[in-house]
Amino acid sequence: MNEHRSNGHDSHLSLTWFQRLLLCSMLAVVSGCGGHPKDVLTPVADTAPQSNKVDMLIATTRARSTVPGQMFTGERARKPTFAEITVSIPPEGKRKVGEVSWPKKLPSNPATDFATLKADELSVDAAKSWLSTSVRKSPDGSVLVFIHGFNTKFEDSVYRFAQIVNDTRVKSAPILITWPSRGNLLAYGYDRESTNYTRNALETMFQYLANDREVKEVSILAHSMGNWLTLEALRQMAIRNGSLPVKFKNVMLAAPDVDVDVFRSQIVDMGDPHPQFTLFVSRDDKALAVSRRVWGDVARLGSINPETEPYKQELADNKITVIDLTKVKAGDRLNHGKFAESPEIVRLIGARISDGQTLTDSHVGLGDKILAATTGTAAAAGNAAGLLLAAPVAVVDADTRDNYGSQLEALGPTSGGRQKTVPECKTVTASECKKRPDA
Repeated sequence: MNEHRSNGHDSHLSLTWFQRLLLCSMLAVVSGCGGHPKDVLTPVADTAPQSNKVDMLIATTRARSTVPGQMFTGERARKPTFAEITVSIPPEGKRKVGEVSWPKKLPSNPATDFATLKADELSVDAAKSWLSTSVRKSPDGSVLVFIHGFNTKFEDSVYRFAQIVNDTRVKSAPILITWPSRGNLLAYGYDRESTNYTRNALETMFQYLANDREVKEVSILAHSMGNWLTLEALRQMAIRNGSLPVKFKNVMLAAPDVDVDVFRSQIVDMGDPHPQFTLFVSRDDKALAVSRRVWGDVARLGSINPETEPYKQELADNKITVIDLTKVKAGDRLNHGKFAESPEIVRLIGARISDGQTLTDSHVGLGDKILAATTGTAAAAGNAAGLLLAAPVAVVDADTRDNYGSQLEALGPTSGGRQKTVPECKTVTASECKKRPDA
């Protein structure tokens, strides 16, 4: 006998009593298990003074968390909040470039792990003061803004940005924009709407940076679905102001989960001059392959072949530089995070920012890979079918347990629930990148 009762998710699959029993049996394994400790944002003592420190300003539309060490959840807040977080990164020799060294247990050990040294919420005035002080410390008065992508928990966005800032060796004031993402593949639709929810807040931040006379240059690095948010905020700003400010020099689009037709219209709406866009693409990006199926089989910008038409000519016309990462082997199992995990690429990003010219994040489990490869629209809709495919793998795969624990709990008892050496618009391969003096 099949039952079908809604638990807030659109589902086209009824669970039999056997499937429900299977899911319930997972809960004992899921609860209390994970790939690394959670809630790592509780500050610890700086017991490794030789470690690198990244102090960042955070602007978020996420709701506050009552869980110690979590700080913010994946839910939406009524208004933006600001915070300052300092992350300690193990010295060279203790970790690989491109790697986030998560603690194996808490409290974190700054000698071997990424560790939080400070995590303070800030008032608007305190956030402005932080920005003014940090920009004055920058040798060129520059700011680097990072907008993360889909399937990203708050702590993941913080540690990933700290890794990028450290490994690129940029001297810009680092600002993390983190929007409400629930941190799992089944929340694709929620995450997408959360980017729209955050669009006005991001434009407000961009407007502030444009009007702040101390800020001389702004670079933007966006990843995955964060590119949609970034491009929409820039487009909205350009329409409101009549153009984009000249201090917005670099916009780096890493694995953009953006419809190519929509991108064409966004570029037109931004007008001229627009920033120098650098596009990081990879034709083996499995996450974007799923997204393409979800969005009506229209190509996603981050997985195009830049050497084929009409893309080659359009990229040339808009003076967009392309970095092709298809042959780069670094990255997660979905080939969606190469921009941050390849040593050559993070150094190239740093060189571009430093020259004033012209990236799901970390924990992808085996179950995520199966889900992305097999479910298509189920991942976007939060369909129970996708979760059923991932659930058995959660028993043996820690990252999958991390990503789907809460969904299994909810589903179990009911039912489905400026670059001198790279010509404009030249495609650069990974091997060429390694040969470049500034890479």
